Amino acid sequence: MRKMIFAWVMALICVSANAQIQPGAVPPDSLGKTPSGDSVSLASMRDKVVVISFWATWCTYCMKELPVLAGLQKLATDRHLPLQVVSIDHKEGRDVYLRTVRVLRPRLPGLLMSWDRDGSIGKPFGTNKGIPVMVMLHRDGTVADIHVGYSEDALDGLIAEINTLMAEPSALPTASSSSATQKTLTSVN
Repeated sequence: MRKMIFAWVMALICVSANAQIQPGAVPPDSLGKTPSGDSVSLASMRDKVVVISFWATWCTYCMKELPVLAGLQKLATDRHLPLQVVSIDHKEGRDVYLRTVRVLRPRLPGLLMSWDRDGSIGKPFGTNKGIPVMVMLHRDGTVADIHVGYSEDALDGLIAEINTLMAEPSALPTASSSSATQKTLTSVN
């Protein structure tokens, strides 16, 4: 009987150690560090739809996704939409991260880039199973959805999902609905 109880306890410990963040959960606040060493936090993005992408330089699909994310951020900025895209370089050395940012920044203006040195920020979102991982957050900061992988066939659905999230009411109690939230993303190209 003791062996059986021990086995159950060990199984529960293993399951909880591998627990993943699910839709509806409040994710950890930290989103890594910028190239200048500043912390990136979700608290600073309050009342925006946040799209987080975990990527790495060696990941071909990640490199295809980054320009799409930069295009989304540009559209949102140009149209004054409540959207913030955060791209997080995942488990690479600081030198690789800084060199990559220097190369990519001119081609991806407006994209907030941060660094997850050891993968601890991405792991609760399933990055240990594969990347890219895209996490979408409601305006209230809770997880709306998590997408693993990249496919150009899925872009229209992702844009529709972001538009739905932006149409949600403001998460701030004193904010009124503005006409900016009625606008949508229509194209990434």
